[in-house]
Amino acid sequence: MKKLALEQIPQTSEHSFRLLLTPNLNDQYYWHFHPEYELCYVEGVSGTRHIGDHISRYEGSDLVFIGPYIPHLNFDYGVRTQCEQVVIQMKEDFLGKEFLALPEMQTLYSLFKKAGGAVAFYGETKIKAGKMMKDLPLLDPFAQLMKLLEVFRMLAHSKEYELLRAKPLENISDIREQQRIQKIHRMVEESFPSKIETEDAAKAINLSMSAFCRYFKHATGLTFTDYVNKYRINQARKLLLMNKNVTEACFETGFENLSHFNRTFKKFAGMNPSEFRRVMGRS
Repeated sequence: MKKLALEQIPQTSEHSFRLLLTPNLNDQYYWHFHPEYELCYVEGVSGTRHIGDHISRYEGSDLVFIGPYIPHLNFDYGVRTQCEQVVIQMKEDFLGKEFLALPEMQTLYSLFKKAGGAVAFYGETKIKAGKMMKDLPLLDPFAQLMKLLEVFRMLAHSKEYELLRAKPLENISDIREQQRIQKIHRMVEESFPSKIETEDAAKAINLSMSAFCRYFKHATGLTFTDYVNKYRINQARKLLLMNKNVTEACFETGFENLSHFNRTFKKFAGMNPSEFRRVMGRS
């Protein structure tokens, strides 16, 4: 059973929504959820649409509006050809708490209600809205917002849609568990490359050492030490891809000696660092 991940979507003071272009997660089974709405357009491939308990195929392109806390799989999972994606994520009140309550916004309010169970668009609506979404990166922030509202207006008035009837998470304990894991992951990120003690992680989520070790292994399938080392090795792989040598990657990711680094790298990467450099054409 693949773990369900809570995606932490960063907020910025410059934008009221988040725009992502072609995340390239095709090798990663990213079964995840978040409290934000998500409008996703993918073009150039056929693939699997897995949203909540809804599973279907899309052909050539897809346009889906997904509500908060609905688990979904990345749309490019397993895709082996080039594709283009535009993903827009926003909170329900991204334009202000009373915006959707305005009389003029009733059709938009209905659209967001439909997205509460996820809704897919097809036909001319999908083609036109997809083109508008692809234009967003070319615009300044104000024009982006206006264009996004145009997209929403089109979707709100369209009859070319299918309700996917996906269900958001109901068990709040699942959400809290993922938030706990995300809190620990942030601790690891923020302390990197310094060492973080298991005791500190246990204290951060108010568990004793023994309870934390049992909980963490059950939640992630890894001991906390292996979790930290796996994170450090992932960072080392990035450094090696940036043409750092093995010694630099070792010490810049917090390892104290090369032999330990080599053993740990092979454990998580399946090959030693020198082999990794050769395979990736960096030596």
